[in-house]
Amino acid sequence: MSKLNLKGMTRAQLVDKLAGIGKERYRADQVIRWLYLQRVREIDRMSNLSRACREHLKTFAFIGQLELVKEELSQDGTRKFLFRLEDGHTIETVLIADKNRLTLCISTQVGCRMGCRFCLTGRSGFERQLSAAEIVDQVIQVAEIIDPESLARGTISNIVMMGMGEPLDNFAEVIKALEIFMYDDGMQFSRRRLTLSTCGLAPRIVELGELVNVSLAVSLNAVDDTRRSQLMPINRRYNLAQLLAACRRYPATNQRRITFEYILFAGLNDSLEDAARLVELVGDLPVKVNLIPFNEHPELPFKRPDHQQIVDFVNFLQDHKVSVMTRRSKGADISAACGQLRAAETAGETISEIELEPET
Repeated sequence: MSKLNLKGMTRAQLVDKLAGIGKERYRADQVIRWLYLQRVREIDRMSNLSRACREHLKTFAFIGQLELVKEELSQDGTRKFLFRLEDGHTIETVLIADKNRLTLCISTQVGCRMGCRFCLTGRSGFERQLSAAEIVDQVIQVAEIIDPESLARGTISNIVMMGMGEPLDNFAEVIKALEIFMYDDGMQFSRRRLTLSTCGLAPRIVELGELVNVSLAVSLNAVDDTRRSQLMPINRRYNLAQLLAACRRYPATNQRRITFEYILFAGLNDSLEDAARLVELVGDLPVKVNLIPFNEHPELPFKRPDHQQIVDFVNFLQDHKVSVMTRRSKGADISAACGQLRAAETAGETISEIELEPET
């Protein structure tokens, strides 16, 4: 039997495993504290546990660690980290500095199979799901890099699952990772400091709200099914009506709204008619709209709207009482901006179509 990475084990799993030698439930909390607060890298260094308990831990678990391959620094202060996994695949993680806040954008898959036409990650294809341990360890490693003496929650303000991959396509491992982030004895991130971004797997949105209810961001990008299906193949499976119905079932409030991400493409979805339709779509939902002028890239055919077009779109939404903000892209000079993440060894490869696997 292969050993489990402690960084991906939930409290319930630890309790079950430790119960095998008659250990009390609180031993699981001791393991969690030393793993995430003391940042112990070897089980033998968990001095708060008895020798017998440490030896039992080693029979079924180990403490894995991502390997930092490269770090890049943008002119605007954004930092991008390339990590190598045990099987040789690589993923990218981005740290974004904004005023007094540090937001870490983490990956959930090696590649992505959603095939969004504007995203370089999707063009590089899909390799595999990340384990909960690999998702969690991105936060641990970056926290240690930027401040070895502080806790993860003391250095990183917010975690967003907006990196490589579609989080809801890796549902079980993502749920485990979110649970681990929120442990009182661990990293202690609150729900409001955790955001999951999805391209629109409608049934999973509902299930997410029932299980963990973190902040939700939905990549919308078009106001009709024809154009959204062209941009985002997932819309062929879950159309706008199904997506919006799922969002209505998500436990959002006016104090913690769903964010609708809307990338503005010149001549495609940036007209005032599009803005009017967007107002109609979101009118009865507790949402805020995050407008993202497209980050142009030579491998992609889309263009960024001119400044006045963006201003007119924003003004229209504001005039119709829609909460809206415009994201200023960061890290574009190191390919760390929205839609630009792509592991080094797959860069340059393209695919013409993504076949979505049936849900089980």
